[in-house]
Amino acid sequence: MKVKKFIKKSWDFIWNSNSWQSWVVNVILAFILIKFIVYPGIGMIFGTGLPVVAVISESMEHPLGADWMTSRAYCENGPCSQEAWYINRGISYADFQEFPFKNGFNKGDIMIIVGKYPSRIVVGDVIVFSSGKNYPIIHRVVAKKRVRQEYIFETKGDNNPSQITDSYLDETNVPQGDILGVASVKIPYLGFIKIWFTDAINLLHGK
Repeated sequence: MKVKKFIKKSWDFIWNSNSWQSWVVNVILAFILIKFIVYPGIGMIFGTGLPVVAVISESMEHPLGADWMTSRAYCENGPCSQEAWYINRGISYADFQEFPFKNGFNKGDIMIIVGKYPSRIVVGDVIVFSSGKNYPIIHRVVAKKRVRQEYIFETKGDNNPSQITDSYLDETNVPQGDILGVASVKIPYLGFIKIWFTDAINLLHGK
């Protein structure tokens, strides 16, 4: 009887109480549920350990709309247009119009990620992959090759003037083992909730 009474009292406290203590408990329970049950469950369904990604940069935006292909980029011989950059890699404007997310996506969007065999990832797909940074990168595949038994990919952010090559990230050499999944669905701007929360935490820690 004591156990039954305790369960009933706990249930009433969680669901029927309007106290701040009950609110705190509800937030903690929601976090545990999402973090350890819902999120892993979605990951199992979609075949990836990272089923949801919040876009935190403008690297995939098309700020000039229909004129995006004429915006500035950097080819091997110097400044050029985005269109010239892709044409140099065998990707025409018509090709780009057939790509997933041909109009890019914005900072603050949520992207649903699914697992995909490296052999089935093609030029034009938007992939999520790990790097030396403390967050995953979500950029478009612009080239693919096979070295021995492994696929190597090249990527680029649609809105970036060129590929990133620094001590943290080399977009000219993304091994298949770093790929976390392929973007499949966009949910506009919902990711700002996570971005604002992360910014607030960093502010509290003086970052």
